[in-house]
Amino acid sequence: MMLIKDIQRLAGEAQEHVNFTVAPQKRLAGNPQQQIDNFFTSPCQQFQCGVWQCDQGHWQVSYQEYEYCEILAGSSVIIDSEGNRLTVAVGDRFVIPAGFSGSWLVDEFCKKVYVVFEPK
Repeated sequence: MMLIKDIQRLAGEAQEHVNFTVAPQKRLAGNPQQQIDNFFTSPCQQFQCGVWQCDQGHWQVSYQEYEYCEILAGSSVIIDSEGNRLTVAVGDRFVIPAGFSGSWLVDEFCKKVYVVFEPK
C-alpha cells in the first residue's frame, strides 16, 4: 500500500544533473549544448521526469520512448521524416510518441519539462 509519505515532491536538487552535446553523427547544424536535471526515475527505470534545456542546434532524433513535454522558455521546431514541421513555444504541451523519428531544431534556446515512459 502506498501512503502520503511515498509521494515525492520534485523540488530542490535534481537526482541527476548531466551536461552533454549531441553525438557528432546525429548533428545537422551547430554543436548544441544540452543539460538535463532529472528529478525522478522509477525503480523499474521505465519512467523519468525532469527539466531539459538546450542551446542552438539541429540534430536527428529517434524515439523509443513516449515523451510528454511542456515548453518553459524559448522555442523549437520538430521535423518529422517527411519534412512536416511543428513549432513549439512557451506554454505548449505535447506528447512525442514512441517510434517517432526526424529532427529537433533549436533556433536560440529552449527549456522544457519532460516526462518519459519507455515501454519494454
